[in-house]
Amino acid sequence: MFFFPLIVGIWNLQKVHTLQCLECTPDTFGSCTETTKECPSQYHQCASARLVMFLEGTKFPGIDAKSCALAEVCVDGSFNFGATKGVYKTKCCSGELCNNYTVSDSDSTPNGKKCFSCVGQDCNRTLNCEGNEDHCIKATMNVGGNSQTMKGCASELVCSDKLSTVLNQFKGLELNSGIECCQGDYCNSAIKTSASLPLLLVPLSYVVWFY
Repeated sequence: MFFFPLIVGIWNLQKVHTLQCLECTPDTFGSCTETTKECPSQYHQCASARLVMFLEGTKFPGIDAKSCALAEVCVDGSFNFGATKGVYKTKCCSGELCNNYTVSDSDSTPNGKKCFSCVGQDCNRTLNCEGNEDHCIKATMNVGGNSQTMKGCASELVCSDKLSTVLNQFKGLELNSGIECCQGDYCNSAIKTSASLPLLLVPLSYVVWFY
C-alpha cells in the first residue's frame, strides 16, 4: 500500500511545468505569423526580440521575433561604427503567452562617451556613443576580399563572452579578426585586445533564433 503514493509522487515530479509562448520567426522579408509553442524546458521564458539596423543615418524597418528563450538571451546590446549601427533588444516574461507585445526601439540619446570612428582611411573621427554603449571598439572586417578597419562604440554585451550565446544563430558577415574593446574616451586609438570574439553584422534579411 506504500508503493502507490510513492509512484504518484514520482509521477508528479516528472510533470514539470513548461510555458506556452507565442512564436513568430521572421522570414527573409521580415514578416511572420504568430503561433503557439510549448517551451522545451522549465528554464525557458517567453521572449520578444527586436533587431534594428542603421546605414548612413537611415533606419531600416526592424525585425521582430517571438519564442521561448533562456535567461541568458534576455539582454540588450548594440554596436555603432558611425555609418553602420545595429541594435538588439530583448524582453522576457514568465507567464503563459505573455510575450504578446513588440519590443520598443532603442535609446539613441548620446551618453557622453566618445570614441574614434573611421571614414574611409581616416580613423580619427569623433563618434558620440549612445544608449548603453560604454566601450570603444575596433574591428577588422573582410569586405569583398579586402581588409577594412572599423572603429566605434559598443555595449558591454558586444564586448563580452555573452555575445556568442546571444547571436550564435544569426547568419551574416563575420569579422575575420574578431573585435577589440576598451573603456575610456578615445581609447580605441591604439587599442590592445581585451576581447577577441566573433561579431556578426546582421543584414535585415536574416532571422533571429532564440535557441
